[in-house]
Amino acid sequence: MSYARIMKRTTVMLPDDVLARLRNESRRRGTSVAEVVRDAVERHLPEPETGQPLSFFAMGKGGPSDASERVDEYVAGVVRRRSRRRS
Repeated sequence: MSYARIMKRTTVMLPDDVLARLRNESRRRGTSVAEVVRDAVERHLPEPETGQPLSFFAMGKGGPSDASERVDEYVAGVVRRRSRRRS
């Protein structure tokens, strides 16, 4: 697996037996402990929601009068705000 994105360092506390298994697995694969950890974490986390279409979008009562003409612009703004909150 290639990681061309910026990475952050973190510390994880592991019991001795889990660390031993992790080191054995990294030797078996011929890769770093960090790579085995990244691979395991990626496999166990849900996929990111970016790029998924909105299932419903509403402006609500009193929304902009030009909402039907500028819907793409308004939806993009909502998606950007949601994306920033998740970061």
